[in-house]
Amino acid sequence: MSEEVNNTLIIIAAVEFSVGILGNAFIGLVNCMDWMKNRKIASVDLILTSLAISRIFLLCLIMYDSVLLMLYPGVFISSQEFRIFDFFWTLTNHVSVWFATCLSIFYFLKIANFFHPLFLWMKWRIDKMIPRILLVCLVLSVVISLPITEDRNDDFRLCFRAKGKTNLTLRCRVDKAQYVSIKVCLNLLTLFPFSVSLISFLLLILSLWRHTRQMQLSATGFRDASIEAHLGAMKAVISFLLLFLVYYLSFIVATSTELIIESDLAVMVCEFIALIYPSSHSLILILGNIKLRQAFLRVLYKVTYILKRRNV
Repeated sequence: MSEEVNNTLIIIAAVEFSVGILGNAFIGLVNCMDWMKNRKIASVDLILTSLAISRIFLLCLIMYDSVLLMLYPGVFISSQEFRIFDFFWTLTNHVSVWFATCLSIFYFLKIANFFHPLFLWMKWRIDKMIPRILLVCLVLSVVISLPITEDRNDDFRLCFRAKGKTNLTLRCRVDKAQYVSIKVCLNLLTLFPFSVSLISFLLLILSLWRHTRQMQLSATGFRDASIEAHLGAMKAVISFLLLFLVYYLSFIVATSTELIIESDLAVMVCEFIALIYPSSHSLILILGNIKLRQAFLRVLYKVTYILKRRNV
């Protein structure tokens, strides 16, 4: 890989990483400061804070792997280090998806208008259940991630990081295929919470359609607060669905590339595409939340004011 391409990739990765870290850290900081001030935290703020923390760890892990590929492509990582990295990457990947799904379900229960007894029971109980639901999601993610820590041949690990120094034997290829299949199968489980978020989005559309129809029958010709709430929640959920889909496809391509093409450049490009998901979705959540948006505008105003004072 040429030095120009390498430098360009480093700049792109640094920008994506910085945006993601700043955005998610801002969400966590604003909610934690509000928590300390009021001595309590709203359910949606708890979900957003948990989601932001999980994505900070996910961003750090993706960036760590990208830096190794860009700056130290021939460095051999021990089997133990590889297992630790894989475990935490799988864990943060599952946790962030489950927490985003909790946010989708919360929006659905709080905003949608249905009169089914089960829906009403969940709507009344959701605020008290959120801490326990988040804890269950964390424990479930840990359990799902444990199989990736299974000990494997160091020669197989060497095949990933020292391609130019190692003869790729048939045994090596078989071990790599087994590793990739396990990794892909474990992360296929994220499609379940993804499906739950998709169902929540579709039910929000149904709720909005029913509410809009009722307004038309009552000859109301303007948007009310319920429609605005529906649209805001739908934007947050659909952005998560689309960005996660791009992220997941890039993960599939990256892991397949490691096995078939064995191109570090292709893997890095896929990882940079994957960085878009945890980075940009945090900005969408900030702009879609009134408290976070107002805090962001205050910070932006202060930064602009300080810069103008310096230029005077």
